[in-house]
Amino acid sequence: MAESTPTGIDKEAIRAAARNLQDGPVTAGYQGDRQAVIKMLNDALATELVCVLRYQRHYYTVTGRDNGPIKAEFLEHATQEQEHANWLAERIIQLNGQPDFNPATLLARSHAEYDASDDVQAMIKANLIAERVAIESYRQMIEQIGASDPTTRHLLIKIMAVEEEHADDMRDLLG
Repeated sequence: MAESTPTGIDKEAIRAAARNLQDGPVTAGYQGDRQAVIKMLNDALATELVCVLRYQRHYYTVTGRDNGPIKAEFLEHATQEQEHANWLAERIIQLNGQPDFNPATLLARSHAEYDASDDVQAMIKANLIAERVAIESYRQMIEQIGASDPTTRHLLIKIMAVEEEHADDMRDLLG
């Protein structure tokens, strides 16, 4: 049985356009507004970095011998938020943008807030609120991107699923 090329795919045109090497993975068929997506991703990057810092602060400052499991949860979440930041930075680079790690503007660009609570329950509540903010932010980003950038959409869905797990974890820790 002979293989056939699906109707409507112009492989010669695709091959010719693929020779534009400086754009890396961004091909002529990319339909997103690259600059708008990069800005959106940089704001998400700022959010993830603020979440890393908040969870790390809570991890290092929570006290009490009964709080070992909570402390461990904070550290796990900090590590996962850093992974999200790494994924976002990588996607920004793939879109030929520059990830913005500027500490002077992190809070202004972040959707979530930093928290310096000393009380364990206040820490948990602050983290739950931040996770809920992140979930809704990612939901809106996914909606805005629509079908124009499937790779970024998939990444945001993957991150949002983890944020939902984090919110569930924080809700479970509320006393």
